Amino acid sequence: MKLKLIVVFIFPLLTYSQSNLETAIKGGELLLSGLSILKVSKSDTKGNSKVIESLCVKNKLADKITFKLVGKNAEGDEIKKELVIPKDGKECLLLVPKGIYTYEITLANKEIYKKGEYKFDEDIVMTIKQE
Repeated sequence: MKLKLIVVFIFPLLTYSQSNLETAIKGGELLLSGLSILKVSKSDTKGNSKVIESLCVKNKLADKITFKLVGKNAEGDEIKKELVIPKDGKECLLLVPKGIYTYEITLANKEIYKKGEYKFDEDIVMTIKQE
């Protein structure tokens, strides 16, 4: 009698668990394959893209700074961007065309701290600190 009760109560639980386990595994496989497709498509478009997604500038100096960026896009149109970054702050530009830009960092007292050229071809975080 005990054996019949064990078989009657445990066997459906085992088959029910097995069914849920298989469903969970199949769901996990679908989720992972979907994520891998998204990852592949994102990496493909990122390599062929003509823009960088983010250009961030961190300020580690004693006062606020102004970061000016000047360059040209593929059509030859001039691009000018300006960021005012507070002390210990971070500001970002999104979807900036790839290319060579001249930059200028101006201190709060209007003194030019640094000037130069930089080739932006991927996402970057620039940290401005005392040298």
